[in-house]
Amino acid sequence: MEKLDILLVSENEGVTNQILNSLERDEVSITVIRSEDVSREVNRQMRHIVIFVHSDNEYVVEHIQYVKNISSQSLVIYLSQETDISTLRNITRAGAEEFFILPDELSLFISRMPTIIKNYQIKIQSEQNETMIFGKSNGSIYSFYSGKGGSGKSLLASTFAQTVKLESVAEVILIDFDIQYGGIETIMSIDSNRSLLDLKPVIQELNESHIRNVSQTEQYSNLEVLISPRDAEATDYLDDQFISRLLRTCRRSFDLCVIDLPSQINSLVATALEESDYIYYVLSPETPSLKVLKHYEELCERLGINLESNMEIIINQVSKANELKIKDLKELMRFPVVATIRKDYKGLQSFINKGEPIRKKQKEKLIPFARDVRKFSRAVLK
Repeated sequence: MEKLDILLVSENEGVTNQILNSLERDEVSITVIRSEDVSREVNRQMRHIVIFVHSDNEYVVEHIQYVKNISSQSLVIYLSQETDISTLRNITRAGAEEFFILPDELSLFISRMPTIIKNYQIKIQSEQNETMIFGKSNGSIYSFYSGKGGSGKSLLASTFAQTVKLESVAEVILIDFDIQYGGIETIMSIDSNRSLLDLKPVIQELNESHIRNVSQTEQYSNLEVLISPRDAEATDYLDDQFISRLLRTCRRSFDLCVIDLPSQINSLVATALEESDYIYYVLSPETPSLKVLKHYEELCERLGINLESNMEIIINQVSKANELKIKDLKELMRFPVVATIRKDYKGLQSFINKGEPIRKKQKEKLIPFARDVRKFSRAVLK
């Protein structure tokens, strides 16, 4: 089974040593930090189990909430020196699944740890083996959009499509609608002269065979990818009818159609948005991105594009250094936040520089970015 990463937040040397001596190091990897380092460590790497040992730090509730916000799958245990009911209630509400009272229940906690670890390993194993079943009649269109460049929507769209394909039996196609510049072919390491523009001559009788003859099959996940022509003049040959026919054929032929949309709004993008079942607006946690989102909402209202029923927010590049916190953003927006993706410059850098896909197989060690996308993808599949 997978070796668990445990984060022990403690300033109590005696309790720390007892816990360290009780754990089997061949089953777990444990890191000990002080309370002021919680945000940095959780941002740097996801931990399976986080143990908080009571201290005088008044921000323990906020720390637990932060851990659960960044990684809801993390199991949080609190070792308290207080028996006050209201304090323990606040700890539980913040997200702690277990709590023990020190010093009376320290031996109980140590004796129960092997069972806690085993149960968590079983949970992880069952989630990794979980396979989703789809039927062709339920084909849906998922569009990733952001009005602000550099939001990471192309990387999110491609990794989401790959993850769904790797971890389910769904038939998935990824379409790059950035007609002028493209980009998906670089992220997915695809080299081909064929693009969605090659479907223009057969658009009136378009079917699944036509699409598969032009699309490229990504080598690791077998995801179908329709790349952009990367030609500004190509927009002169494409119209709203082409976009509608293409997407409706994809809906009939695939379980999921994932679209990476360019930032500018034109008639082609507007048509794609109207055809979409779900629109995921990728937002960076900063004031300029919020202003662009507001302009986007106003423009869609003028164009008659209804966002109320199908638009949701993905907050990307979340870190402790962000100007705006998740709680602040939720209060400022009228659309629901369905996912938060950690900023993972170190993990992503080598993939981006080498032009390698983020996901390559179902069972593999995932960087924090990929783990967050997998969590979001599984929520969508369910």
